[in-house]
Amino acid sequence: MKISNSPTTELSPFKSTLVGIQFLFVAFGATVLVPLLIGLSPATALFTAGIGTFVFHLVTGGKVPIFLGSSFAFIAPIISASKHWGLQGAIAGLVGVALVYFVMSILVKWQERKLLDKLFPPVVIGPVIILIGLSLSGSAVDMAKTNWLLAFASLLTAILILTLGKGLLKLVPIIGGVVVGFIVALAMGEVDLHVVAEASWFSIPFHLDTIEHFEWAPFLYMIPVAIAPVIEHIGDVYTVGAVAEKDFVKDPGLHRTMLGDGLACLVSAFLGGPPETTYSEVTGAMSITKITSPRIIRISAATAIVFSVIGKLSALLQSIPQAVLGGIMLLLFGTIANVGIQTFVRNKVDVSETRNVIISSVMLTMGLGGAILSSGNFAISGIGLSAVVGIILNLVLPKKR
Repeated sequence: MKISNSPTTELSPFKSTLVGIQFLFVAFGATVLVPLLIGLSPATALFTAGIGTFVFHLVTGGKVPIFLGSSFAFIAPIISASKHWGLQGAIAGLVGVALVYFVMSILVKWQERKLLDKLFPPVVIGPVIILIGLSLSGSAVDMAKTNWLLAFASLLTAILILTLGKGLLKLVPIIGGVVVGFIVALAMGEVDLHVVAEASWFSIPFHLDTIEHFEWAPFLYMIPVAIAPVIEHIGDVYTVGAVAEKDFVKDPGLHRTMLGDGLACLVSAFLGGPPETTYSEVTGAMSITKITSPRIIRISAATAIVFSVIGKLSALLQSIPQAVLGGIMLLLFGTIANVGIQTFVRNKVDVSETRNVIISSVMLTMGLGGAILSSGNFAISGIGLSAVVGIILNLVLPKKR
């Protein structure tokens, strides 16, 4: 399969590498936070994120600039499953997540574009994209409020570079913000470098004994949890397409992106890592820098793998205060919501029409309000629930004659 190396032909290898590392910085906080919360090694999450991203790009022909990282949707289910079947049993059960992606890929391939056009018109996709950005805003604020001075230092630096920077500097507002925030944190004594000193130089960031812990119970338990990430995947593909001004739903096709995401989850589970999902943070960074090359994303993936095996480097990145990353996220997540608004404008959605007002209003209120629908082990909330409600409303509400 031929891998595309399109866009950013104007960037030199050095600049491409720098921007690729920057995109990893954007995804780093969330990628390592998930394993820390569920009891896994952050190095494992970085390694599987890099491998999973390469698998995704291989399946999609390297055409879609998407980075895959640890999914927040599975934090609570993995913690809950670990109480019954142990952490390794829960990780083995994540093979069920891949199954959901495979089934959806087949369904989308069978029905082709008409199914997506019917279920996800602009009036539904717009609010989904807005929710992808704004639903993460709480995480950004929580990270930033641990030290507002550090958060504003990184945020202000990124804004100044974006508005006043020229040449190479303008391409790296996120790295600039993180570096300045980290220096301020060092001056304030907010960074613990003992962790870096104690870390080993090299480590093996994965293990291959997952299949030995496989059980049917956690496998079935994880299947319904995957519904929300699958729906969010659809919204992310539309979002990336809007940022890159390309129709990735048509080429390489949503069935291929779902297959790629599913295979990435499968590989991650076998390597002992968390499920992978499309990262909106990186999409926000692409929107700001106007760099949407899949090749740059593959540099980010390679960097993640390198960081995962170099223990001291991984430890240094983990020493970056949450507030520094939170300050950057305050900017990035808002840009994603802005892409959702642009979806309304680009597709000329009549936001004064009663039917459209009802659909978008209910979706946004439920998504931001934290609505949850649960029954037994099954639960759906947030973006997933809002998308389902939006789809149903779009199908049942009469259209304007």
